[in-house]
Amino acid sequence: MNKSVRKAVIAGNWKMNKTRPEAKELISSLVPLVKDAGCEVVICVPFTNLETAVALTEGTNIKVGAQNCHFEKSGAFTGEVSADMLMELGVEYVVLGHSERRQYFGETDETVNKRTRAALSAGLKPIVCVGELLWERECGITEEVIARQIKLDFFGISKDELLSCIIAYEPVWAIGTGKTATAEQAEEVCAFIRATLAKLYDSETAEAVTVQYGGSMNAANAAELLSKPDVDGGLIGGASLKANDFSVIVGAATNG
Repeated sequence: MNKSVRKAVIAGNWKMNKTRPEAKELISSLVPLVKDAGCEVVICVPFTNLETAVALTEGTNIKVGAQNCHFEKSGAFTGEVSADMLMELGVEYVVLGHSERRQYFGETDETVNKRTRAALSAGLKPIVCVGELLWERECGITEEVIARQIKLDFFGISKDELLSCIIAYEPVWAIGTGKTATAEQAEEVCAFIRATLAKLYDSETAEAVTVQYGGSMNAANAAELLSKPDVDGGLIGGASLKANDFSVIVGAATNG
């Protein structure tokens, strides 16, 4: 991480886990553990837990994020939630383009782009996920896949808007599998993302964008991953559901 030019961010993606009582218990345990964090701490919770999370984190250093939003402000979109609705609740961040959304719910780079633009227009900070499949890595086209996603997901987004975004590199083959990219692999792709941004925008802008690593980052491997210069934090899955484990990762980012 290079904290002198960009913010380190540890964001927990709870996915479809925790009832409201369980969320209250987890957040209450987490608050004192991360109160002295030297990085941004975010919890991205299910829609049903957003109001609980916002209330319990008020006055703390923990920010709240959602796991998706729709690209329209309102209308006949049953089951969807707009960016304005999230803002009204007090949400600050939103995860967009996660591989599970792409795989199971038909998300495309076009819809990710539309959702990102809607989130920015509402004042949210998007955490935009990119990453390659195992087959794509084995075929040696990781960089082509990542460059395509970056170009499409951020199409039409200005330099100033980009600075409100976080990019999370999540190799699909390492999400929920227990497999983790080596620190060298994570650094290589995060650096490539930054180089791609430099070509699309400029070097100064690229240096200012936070690029996270996600994909089975945990308490045991966080320090090594976060020691790399272009890895500015993590989008944490399973480990974010355990207060102690998540706090260890936050500590690694604070000390890194």
